[in-house]
Amino acid sequence: MDKALVDAALAAAAQLGKDVAEVPLSAIAAAAGISRSTLLRRLGGSRTLLDEAVRQTGVDPGGRPPVRERAIEAAAVLITRDGLGAVTMDAVAAAAQCSPTSLHAIFGGRDGLLAAMFDRYVPVPSLEMLAAGSPHSIEETVHAVYGALVEAFSREPRVLPAIFGDLFSRPDGTAARMLKANLPRMFASLGTLLTSQIQAGRLRPIPLPLLIQLMVGPLAGHMLLRPALREALGDDVLPPVEEVSRTFAEAFLRAAAR
Repeated sequence: MDKALVDAALAAAAQLGKDVAEVPLSAIAAAAGISRSTLLRRLGGSRTLLDEAVRQTGVDPGGRPPVRERAIEAAAVLITRDGLGAVTMDAVAAAAQCSPTSLHAIFGGRDGLLAAMFDRYVPVPSLEMLAAGSPHSIEETVHAVYGALVEAFSREPRVLPAIFGDLFSRPDGTAARMLKANLPRMFASLGTLLTSQIQAGRLRPIPLPLLIQLMVGPLAGHMLLRPALREALGDDVLPPVEEVSRTFAEAFLRAAAR
Protein backbone atom coordinates (compact mmCIF):
# COMPACT_ATOMS: atom_id res chain seq x y z
CA MET A 1 0.00 0.00 0.00
CA ASP A 2 1.28 3.46 -0.96
CA LYS A 3 2.41 5.20 2.25
CA ALA A 4 1.12 8.51 0.88
CA LEU A 5 -2.43 7.13 0.86
CA VAL A 6 -2.09 5.92 4.45
CA ASP A 7 -0.77 9.32 5.50
CA ALA A 8 -3.64 11.03 3.66
CA ALA A 9 -6.18 8.80 5.41
CA LEU A 10 -4.67 9.55 8.83
CA ALA A 11 -4.53 13.28 8.07
CA ALA A 12 -8.16 13.37 6.90
CA ALA A 13 -9.25 11.42 10.00
CA ALA A 14 -7.42 13.85 12.28
CA GLN A 15 -8.90 16.86 10.50
CA LEU A 16 -12.47 15.53 10.70
CA GLY A 17 -12.07 14.07 14.19
CA LYS A 18 -13.24 10.63 13.03
CA ASP A 19 -11.89 7.10 12.82
CA VAL A 20 -10.26 6.32 9.48
CA ALA A 21 -13.03 3.84 8.67
CA GLU A 22 -15.62 6.63 8.99
CA VAL A 23 -13.79 9.14 6.76
CA PRO A 24 -15.36 9.41 3.28
CA LEU A 25 -13.12 8.35 0.41
CA SER A 26 -13.63 11.78 -1.13
CA ALA A 27 -11.97 13.37 1.92
CA ILE A 28 -9.05 10.93 1.76
CA ALA A 29 -8.68 11.59 -1.97
CA ALA A 30 -8.66 15.34 -1.34
CA ALA A 31 -5.97 14.94 1.33
CA ALA A 32 -3.92 12.87 -1.13
CA GLY A 33 -4.40 15.43 -3.91
CA ILE A 34 -6.11 12.97 -6.27
CA SER A 35 -9.66 12.30 -7.49
CA ARG A 36 -11.95 9.82 -5.77
CA SER A 37 -12.01 7.59 -8.86
CA THR A 38 -8.19 7.56 -8.95
CA LEU A 39 -8.12 6.64 -5.26
CA LEU A 40 -10.54 3.78 -5.86
CA ARG A 41 -8.43 2.45 -8.71
CA ARG A 42 -5.29 2.58 -6.56
CA LEU A 43 -7.14 0.76 -3.78
CA GLY A 44 -8.37 -1.93 -6.16
CA GLY A 45 -11.97 -0.78 -5.79
CA SER A 46 -12.17 -1.36 -2.03
CA ARG A 47 -11.02 0.46 1.09
CA THR A 48 -10.31 -2.86 2.84
CA LEU A 49 -6.63 -2.71 1.86
CA LEU A 50 -6.36 0.87 3.10
CA ASP A 51 -7.90 0.02 6.47
CA GLU A 52 -5.50 -2.92 6.83
CA ALA A 53 -2.51 -0.73 5.94
CA VAL A 54 -3.61 1.79 8.58
CA ARG A 55 -3.95 -1.05 11.11
CA GLN A 56 -0.38 -2.14 10.35
CA THR A 57 0.89 1.31 11.38
CA GLY A 58 -0.51 0.65 14.85
CA VAL A 59 -3.63 2.76 14.37
CA ASP A 60 -7.06 1.15 14.70
CA PRO A 61 -9.06 2.28 11.62
CA GLY A 62 -12.25 2.05 13.66
CA GLY A 63 -15.65 0.52 13.14
CA ARG A 64 -16.12 -2.13 10.51
CA PRO A 65 -19.23 -2.75 8.42
CA PRO A 66 -21.35 -5.84 9.15
CA VAL A 67 -20.21 -9.17 7.73
CA ARG A 68 -22.91 -9.04 5.03
CA GLU A 69 -21.62 -5.70 3.72
CA ARG A 70 -17.98 -6.76 3.90
CA ALA A 71 -18.76 -9.99 2.06
CA ILE A 72 -20.64 -8.28 -0.78
CA GLU A 73 -17.83 -5.75 -1.20
CA ALA A 74 -15.17 -8.49 -1.08
CA ALA A 75 -17.04 -10.54 -3.70
CA ALA A 76 -17.35 -7.47 -5.92
CA VAL A 77 -13.61 -6.81 -5.75
CA LEU A 78 -12.80 -10.47 -6.46
CA ILE A 79 -15.04 -10.70 -9.52
CA THR A 80 -13.67 -7.43 -10.89
CA ARG A 81 -10.04 -8.38 -10.34
CA ASP A 82 -10.01 -12.14 -10.98
CA GLY A 83 -13.32 -13.06 -12.62
CA LEU A 84 -16.45 -14.79 -11.42
CA GLY A 85 -14.67 -18.09 -10.88
CA ALA A 86 -12.59 -16.51 -8.11
CA VAL A 87 -15.68 -15.80 -6.01
CA THR A 88 -15.64 -18.82 -3.72
CA MET A 89 -16.96 -18.79 -0.18
CA ASP A 90 -13.47 -19.39 1.20
CA ALA A 91 -11.94 -16.57 -0.87
CA VAL A 92 -14.69 -14.13 0.11
CA ALA A 93 -14.40 -15.12 3.78
CA ALA A 94 -10.66 -14.48 3.70
CA ALA A 95 -11.07 -11.10 2.00
CA ALA A 96 -13.93 -10.06 4.29
CA GLN A 97 -12.09 -11.32 7.39
CA CYS A 98 -14.90 -13.59 8.53
CA SER A 99 -15.59 -17.32 8.56
CA PRO A 100 -17.13 -19.32 5.70
CA THR A 101 -19.67 -20.59 8.22
CA SER A 102 -20.95 -17.07 8.84
CA LEU A 103 -21.29 -16.50 5.09
CA HIS A 104 -23.34 -19.68 4.70
CA ALA A 105 -25.55 -18.57 7.59
CA ILE A 106 -26.14 -15.15 6.01
CA PHE A 107 -26.41 -16.02 2.31
CA GLY A 108 -27.25 -19.72 2.31
CA GLY A 109 -24.40 -20.47 -0.10
CA ARG A 110 -22.47 -19.07 -3.06
CA ASP A 111 -25.55 -18.46 -5.20
CA GLY A 112 -27.14 -16.38 -2.45
CA LEU A 113 -23.97 -14.32 -2.07
CA LEU A 114 -23.74 -13.75 -5.82
CA ALA A 115 -27.42 -12.79 -5.97
CA ALA A 116 -26.91 -10.18 -3.23
CA MET A 117 -23.86 -8.78 -5.01
CA PHE A 118 -25.69 -8.77 -8.34
CA ASP A 119 -28.59 -6.85 -6.83
CA ARG A 120 -26.18 -4.27 -5.42
CA TYR A 121 -24.30 -3.54 -8.63
CA VAL A 122 -26.81 -3.96 -11.48
CA PRO A 123 -29.31 -1.24 -12.51
CA VAL A 124 -32.45 -3.28 -11.75
CA PRO A 125 -33.29 -1.67 -8.35
CA SER A 126 -32.82 1.83 -9.81
CA LEU A 127 -35.06 0.99 -12.78
CA GLU A 128 -37.69 -0.44 -10.44
CA MET A 129 -37.67 2.82 -8.45
CA LEU A 130 -38.14 4.79 -11.68
CA ALA A 131 -41.01 2.53 -12.75
CA ALA A 132 -42.69 2.96 -9.35
CA GLY A 133 -42.52 6.76 -9.52
CA SER A 134 -44.87 9.28 -11.01
CA PRO A 135 -45.25 9.35 -14.83
CA HIS A 136 -42.73 11.57 -16.57
CA SER A 137 -42.36 12.99 -20.05
CA ILE A 138 -40.75 10.75 -22.65
CA GLU A 139 -37.57 12.83 -22.53
CA GLU A 140 -37.31 12.66 -18.72
CA THR A 141 -38.01 8.93 -18.74
CA VAL A 142 -35.39 8.08 -21.35
CA HIS A 143 -32.68 10.28 -19.83
CA ALA A 144 -33.39 8.82 -16.36
CA VAL A 145 -33.06 5.26 -17.68
CA TYR A 146 -29.78 6.05 -19.41
CA GLY A 147 -28.49 7.73 -16.26
CA ALA A 148 -29.24 4.57 -14.24
CA LEU A 149 -27.51 2.39 -16.84
CA VAL A 150 -24.40 4.58 -16.98
CA GLU A 151 -24.17 4.65 -13.19
CA ALA A 152 -24.36 0.84 -13.00
CA PHE A 153 -21.70 0.32 -15.66
CA SER A 154 -19.39 2.96 -14.14
CA ARG A 155 -19.72 1.92 -10.51
CA GLU A 156 -16.56 0.72 -8.79
CA PRO A 157 -15.77 -2.11 -8.45
CA ARG A 158 -16.76 -2.74 -12.07
CA VAL A 159 -18.97 -5.73 -11.36
CA LEU A 160 -21.39 -5.37 -14.28
CA PRO A 161 -18.65 -5.43 -16.98
CA ALA A 162 -17.09 -8.44 -15.21
CA ILE A 163 -20.43 -10.25 -15.31
CA PHE A 164 -20.76 -9.56 -19.04
CA GLY A 165 -17.20 -10.79 -19.53
CA ASP A 166 -18.08 -14.10 -17.91
CA LEU A 167 -21.29 -14.28 -19.92
CA PHE A 168 -19.45 -13.85 -23.22
CA SER A 169 -16.82 -16.46 -22.33
CA ARG A 170 -19.26 -18.97 -20.79
CA PRO A 171 -22.79 -18.55 -22.19
CA ASP A 172 -24.08 -21.31 -19.90
CA GLY A 173 -22.10 -20.33 -16.80
CA THR A 174 -22.91 -18.60 -13.52
CA ALA A 175 -23.28 -15.12 -15.03
CA ALA A 176 -25.84 -16.45 -17.51
CA ARG A 177 -27.86 -17.95 -14.66
CA MET A 178 -27.68 -14.68 -12.70
CA LEU A 179 -28.81 -12.63 -15.68
CA LYS A 180 -31.58 -15.10 -16.51
CA ALA A 181 -32.88 -14.84 -12.95
CA ASN A 182 -32.88 -11.03 -13.01
CA LEU A 183 -33.92 -10.30 -16.60
CA PRO A 184 -37.65 -10.63 -15.80
CA ARG A 185 -37.29 -7.85 -13.19
CA MET A 186 -35.41 -5.60 -15.60
CA PHE A 187 -37.87 -6.38 -18.40
CA ALA A 188 -40.82 -5.63 -16.11
CA SER A 189 -39.47 -2.26 -14.94
CA LEU A 190 -38.43 -1.10 -18.41
CA GLY A 191 -41.67 -2.52 -19.80
CA THR A 192 -43.68 -0.42 -17.35
CA LEU A 193 -41.77 2.73 -18.26
CA LEU A 194 -41.89 2.22 -22.01
CA THR A 195 -45.40 0.77 -22.33
CA SER A 196 -46.92 3.84 -20.66
CA GLN A 197 -45.13 6.02 -23.23
CA ILE A 198 -46.36 3.81 -26.10
CA GLN A 199 -49.93 3.99 -24.79
CA ALA A 200 -49.64 7.77 -24.56
CA GLY A 201 -48.60 7.86 -28.22
CA ARG A 202 -45.10 9.18 -27.47
CA LEU A 203 -43.21 6.05 -28.56
CA ARG A 204 -43.60 3.98 -31.70
CA PRO A 205 -45.29 0.61 -30.98
CA ILE A 206 -42.12 -1.42 -31.51
CA PRO A 207 -42.25 -4.91 -29.91
CA LEU A 208 -41.07 -4.46 -26.34
CA PRO A 209 -38.05 -6.82 -26.47
CA LEU A 210 -36.73 -4.97 -29.53
CA LEU A 211 -37.48 -1.57 -28.03
CA ILE A 212 -35.54 -2.45 -24.87
CA GLN A 213 -32.65 -3.80 -26.92
CA LEU A 214 -32.65 -0.63 -29.02
CA MET A 215 -32.44 1.40 -25.82
CA VAL A 216 -29.86 -0.64 -23.88
CA GLY A 217 -27.66 -2.17 -26.58
CA PRO A 218 -25.65 0.79 -27.91
CA LEU A 219 -24.91 2.24 -24.49
CA ALA A 220 -23.99 -1.15 -23.00
CA GLY A 221 -21.60 -1.79 -25.89
CA HIS A 222 -19.91 1.57 -25.36
CA MET A 223 -19.56 1.15 -21.60
CA LEU A 224 -18.09 -2.34 -21.98
CA LEU A 225 -15.54 -1.10 -24.51
CA ARG A 226 -14.88 2.23 -22.80
CA PRO A 227 -11.75 1.19 -20.85
CA ALA A 228 -10.14 -0.08 -24.05
CA LEU A 229 -11.26 3.02 -25.95
CA ARG A 230 -9.77 5.24 -23.25
CA GLU A 231 -6.44 3.45 -23.53
CA ALA A 232 -6.47 3.65 -27.32
CA LEU A 233 -7.84 7.16 -27.83
CA GLY A 234 -7.09 9.00 -24.59
CA ASP A 235 -9.37 10.95 -22.30
CA ASP A 236 -9.07 14.07 -24.44
CA VAL A 237 -10.78 12.30 -27.37
CA LEU A 238 -13.30 10.11 -25.54
CA PRO A 239 -16.38 12.10 -24.43
CA PRO A 240 -17.30 12.13 -20.73
CA VAL A 241 -19.86 9.52 -19.71
CA GLU A 242 -22.47 12.22 -19.08
CA GLU A 243 -22.17 13.35 -22.70
CA VAL A 244 -22.24 9.73 -23.90
CA SER A 245 -25.44 9.08 -21.94
CA ARG A 246 -27.08 12.22 -23.33
CA THR A 247 -26.02 11.40 -26.91
CA PHE A 248 -27.36 7.85 -26.84
CA ALA A 249 -30.58 8.98 -25.15
CA GLU A 250 -31.19 11.59 -27.84
CA ALA A 251 -30.38 9.02 -30.57
CA PHE A 252 -32.93 6.61 -29.06
CA LEU A 253 -35.54 9.35 -28.98
CA ARG A 254 -34.92 10.21 -32.64
CA ALA A 255 -35.26 6.52 -33.56
CA ALA A 256 -38.24 5.54 -31.44
CA ALA A 257 -40.22 8.62 -30.38
CA ARG A 258 -43.19 9.84 -32.36
